[in-house]
Amino acid sequence: MAKIKNNRLKTILSYIMIILGAMLAAYSLDTFLIPNNILDGGVTGISIIISKVFSIPMSLLVILINIPFVYIGYRNLGKNFLIRTMISMLTFSLALNFFESFHEVTDEILLATIFGGVLLGIGVGLVIRFGACVDGTESVALVISKRTSLSVGQIVMLFNFIIYSIAALTFGIDRALYSVLTYFITFKVIDLVSEGLEQAKAALIVTEKGTDMANEIYKRLGRTVTKIKGSGLLSGEKEVMYCVLTRIEVFELKKIANEMDESAFITILDVSDIIGNH
Repeated sequence: MAKIKNNRLKTILSYIMIILGAMLAAYSLDTFLIPNNILDGGVTGISIIISKVFSIPMSLLVILINIPFVYIGYRNLGKNFLIRTMISMLTFSLALNFFESFHEVTDEILLATIFGGVLLGIGVGLVIRFGACVDGTESVALVISKRTSLSVGQIVMLFNFIIYSIAALTFGIDRALYSVLTYFITFKVIDLVSEGLEQAKAALIVTEKGTDMANEIYKRLGRTVTKIKGSGLLSGEKEVMYCVLTRIEVFELKKIANEMDESAFITILDVSDIIGNH
């Protein structure tokens, strides 16, 4: 009973942090970036361009454009990811509509670029840290990376290059360059908040239920697991599970491990490079 209550509290906390993160991201866009014609990447960037050109509410565009991306993410990342991401995107859309009436904080382009990028990075970083996405392009990039030799970061970068090229034609080269600067600031802040934007993670799990856990990880995350026989000085023989994954999947991996074996010992490591397609 205590375990169930604890899990519920963790779930509620994760939803609260996702909502706060999505609201902060929307605030940064409405009061710093959009008034100064500075773009974010991904679906948000596309939505800003379409909204500016055709006068369509951005809060509506974010939902509509994200639908196919979320569906692809659901098919490959599971129900829990879908629920968290739907909460994130719905909050983001409503917050964009709410903060739209707020006055811009500054019309100084450099200040808007820096502080808008920092706040956006904190908001998106919180959402990612608790297992969701604000922008569906990242979930699609994750799916593509599993089927190609390209990393998530490379795919997102290519997608954003196209968006910023369109921005240069729409808003001018100066605004496009400021948008690129905002993107890199946001990228670094997300890295700090979520403990790694695209950087791969390696998980070492010491457990007595290795086979069942490996099957569940493959079923829910599509990640293969390498089993290593281990022996503890006091605990005796156990299985050590080794798995390479992305930081979005770390949240779900921890949940799987806790469900399968609450006494499992988990270590999450940064991976500087990967050779081959895991």
